[in-house]
Amino acid sequence: MASSLNKVFLMGNLTRDPELRYIPSGTAVATFGLAVNRRYTSATGEKKEDVAFLRIVVWGRRAEVCGEYLSKGSPIFVEGRLQSRSWEGNDGVKRSTVEIVADNIQFLGRGKGAPSNTGAGASSQGGSQANSVPQMDVDADMNAPVGNSQGEKPVDGPSDKVPF
Repeated sequence: MASSLNKVFLMGNLTRDPELRYIPSGTAVATFGLAVNRRYTSATGEKKEDVAFLRIVVWGRRAEVCGEYLSKGSPIFVEGRLQSRSWEGNDGVKRSTVEIVADNIQFLGRGKGAPSNTGAGASSQGGSQANSVPQMDVDADMNAPVGNSQGEKPVDGPSDKVPF
């Protein structure tokens, strides 16, 4: 039997502020919408753009950080997996949805509460704060406090330059 892979990488902008709540066990969960653009040229040569609106779910300390630093319009990079779920609505109709459960989020711009010249960092390398934008990795110490990196330039997004 062949293996399967459930992995997504997305870059887009929040369509609404994160909704942060806590389940009865005390675990934080945040949900927000993400708009992802796709630009292409049609068969007639016309430039077109489609937008996909996706629901993102974030758990634990990552959810709290998202609730604190993200707001509508914030640009982010999400690495995660697809998850489908179904339920019966109050009207008795069975409903289902597909959402992205985020395992890693990188903030690509300044969020609410972040200083104008630096970002807040949460790194996966033993609490070091070498990144100028918040980054939450699957292996990160989620009990470590989130602080500010000092004296670093903000990241301007992907570059066309080859890194070697």
